[in-house]
Amino acid sequence: MTAAGSKLLAGAAWLTASPLVRVFDLLDSDGEEARVVGGAVRNALLDLPVSDIDVATTALPDEVIRRARKAGIRAVPTGIDHGTVTLIIDAQPFEVTTLREDVETFGRKAKVAFGRDWTRDAQRRDFTINALSVTRDGTVHDTVGGLADVEARRVCFIGDAGTRIAEDYLRILRYFRFYAAYGEGEPDPAALSACIAGRDGLASLSRERIRAELAKLLVARNVGAAITQMAEAGLLLRIIGGVALPHSLERMVGIEAVLDLAPDATRRLGALTLFIPDDAARLFERLRLSNGEFQRLEAMADGWWRLADGDLSPQATRALLYRSGPEAFTDRVLLAWSRSSADADSKIWRELAELSRRWPIPVLPISAADLIARGIEKGPALGAALRAAEEAWIAADFPQDPSVISAIADAAAKARVA
Repeated sequence: MTAAGSKLLAGAAWLTASPLVRVFDLLDSDGEEARVVGGAVRNALLDLPVSDIDVATTALPDEVIRRARKAGIRAVPTGIDHGTVTLIIDAQPFEVTTLREDVETFGRKAKVAFGRDWTRDAQRRDFTINALSVTRDGTVHDTVGGLADVEARRVCFIGDAGTRIAEDYLRILRYFRFYAAYGEGEPDPAALSACIAGRDGLASLSRERIRAELAKLLVARNVGAAITQMAEAGLLLRIIGGVALPHSLERMVGIEAVLDLAPDATRRLGALTLFIPDDAARLFERLRLSNGEFQRLEAMADGWWRLADGDLSPQATRALLYRSGPEAFTDRVLLAWSRSSADADSKIWRELAELSRRWPIPVLPISAADLIARGIEKGPALGAALRAAEEAWIAADFPQDPSVISAIADAAAKARVA
């Protein structure tokens, strides 16, 4: 460390990249100061990718806009009431916010005043690891103990945990999301106790906010440990409204890794919560899911246990893939796998999960025109004959031999004509 409460951040290429240098040139001059704050600093210290770069400044919003326009930089007042202006430089957005301090808090809203005190601005943030700032010379400033918590991979609230949660009960979910993404070991006892004590406040949150935060949590690095802690603390039931299976979720995480699949929030939510299709309807209402998410969960829950029991023959499995489509089939297989006793590296389950890659779904080789040529008139009878032909083709295990296909079409047409 270069001094108490500070550290030099060396080798951070993003800190000297041209667009950010222009932000510093604009706002870190003529009596004003600017620093990068929040997630970019935390991630850099943890050797994680830095994507969004947020900047805090002593300059008031109107002054930020005035300077930007003078320099020919596009400035968008994305949150002007709370002091936030987005600067766009070389197509890269920088969210710039004037230093603030809370005058009064009520729920998730707060009455704020603009200020010039970096310490008071840091103290209004949620977690110590999110309250670090870095100046353009690479000096990381810490006034809340965030550097030590980054080093220990410890997620702690700033100040009194209960007070911070009462300001916005979504911070309960945010705590577990950040614990899953950046924490190691057991949760901070004070934070965990405050989350449990404040759990009734979850009922005051909108379903949309809960859904958005839960989706981020589900794809975090160590989601299994976080979800287990939430279940044991009595928090998970209040969010999903039903029985949860943290072990199935942990197995799903391992299976995705074995198959080299990207973390998928919807699939992981299914592993955690689904038993029957009705569970998808409950989650749809409780979390205000999108129609696409609901339909995916409903399909995932439909008969997954038949796969787990090994009741399907290879032919029946191909039929299921054909009827379901690749995504729904893979989701259902992975759910069944996560509930089975098989290892995450099971060859049998892996081959089943990868069937959609190995077996291209064929196209029905019988058309309406084929049946019209066999005497079926347009209308309901034609649709029924086409469906019957498709079912017969599936039952025959998708033959491609022209003579077999012709026989199936003949039989379907004859049944309808008769």
